[in-house]
Amino acid sequence: MSDAPWLTVLGLGEDGLDGLSPANRQVLDRAEVIMGPPRHLSLVPETGAERIEWPVPFSDGLPILTGLRGRATVVLASGDPFWFGAGSVIARNFEAAEWTARPGQSTFSLAAARLGWPLEGTQTFGLHAAPLTRLRPHLSPGLRAIILLRNGAAVAELATYLTETGFADTQLHVMEALGGPRERARSVSLTEALLGTFDHPVCVGLEVAGEGRVFPKASGKPDEIFETDGQITKRPIRALTLSALAPQRGEHLWDIGGGTGSISIEWLMCDPALTATTIEPRADRAERIRRNADALGQDRLNVIHGTAPDVLSDLPLPDVVFIGGGLSADLLAWLRDALPAGTRLVANAVTLESEALLARWHEELGGDLLRIELAHSAPLGPRRGWKSAYPVVQWSVTL
Repeated sequence: MSDAPWLTVLGLGEDGLDGLSPANRQVLDRAEVIMGPPRHLSLVPETGAERIEWPVPFSDGLPILTGLRGRATVVLASGDPFWFGAGSVIARNFEAAEWTARPGQSTFSLAAARLGWPLEGTQTFGLHAAPLTRLRPHLSPGLRAIILLRNGAAVAELATYLTETGFADTQLHVMEALGGPRERARSVSLTEALLGTFDHPVCVGLEVAGEGRVFPKASGKPDEIFETDGQITKRPIRALTLSALAPQRGEHLWDIGGGTGSISIEWLMCDPALTATTIEPRADRAERIRRNADALGQDRLNVIHGTAPDVLSDLPLPDVVFIGGGLSADLLAWLRDALPAGTRLVANAVTLESEALLARWHEELGGDLLRIELAHSAPLGPRRGWKSAYPVVQWSVTL
């Protein structure tokens, strides 16, 4: 086998060969195998190459592609394969020397050009294989976004979701088959989107408007956005806890004793490159965490029903650990012995016993020990007074 890449990821537009450069046409002509979704294959004339339809789900196609190793293979993708496309998946699964990419014009670029929107000020979402709830943290009046959807029927689903979240005045710009002979663009209301018929491939430009709840960008989201049975780290404490956890791009969090999941969900909201696993011993609470994560657009949260430290040894190691429940000397000892140096640990305690435990470990391992005391105004006879919450002791340390 030659040292040259045997695999080419080729970005294809709706105009098929008309949009390809001569060099990219030569790549297709020389291919022994052309692999891609049926719609992409239909845009390319017969060249004598073997044709393989990429299966659904997408992951099922990777073993097939691996079996083609050594044969000149072209994988067809939409527009720019590295903008919510197949390129990143292939790059993760094959050596860099095996593949090359030839991107085409992205759907986002075409849509922005039709709408006259600057891409640097427009949010982009690839929701063709992801839930519409990914939009939820971003919805606010004035937002402009371009969204890729899985099919025409998803336009009505998007309109329904925007109505349910309180943004029924949003303007939708529905664009079908951009860049090809079937291209069509329409600006519609949510009602018109519910009644209309749209053809795949479809993307939608949103100009968000309405009276729906807007999530603040700062840590300490409103308690009311979480479904809870009362077991929740309240907003001010959550803000201080997120500050102590200090998320940095690409880090992974263990949230031990997840309760409502508010800490790990807010962790994920800080940056799309962050990941998290929450461990919750009660099945009903684990299910509630799952619902909260999905509803708030953080479906990538990994929820484990189990007890720490019993389930921890089977999990990928974290960069940061938060203990919000189940604090014990055994758990702290396990974390100290099992986790690598540099792992950050934050634990919150409310009871006298857990406070004493953190004080002993602070003496042994150092770090910062913080006592947080808050009070809220409350009726006091005909007047008002301060009603104190239970103080919280927070220990932060780098192992």
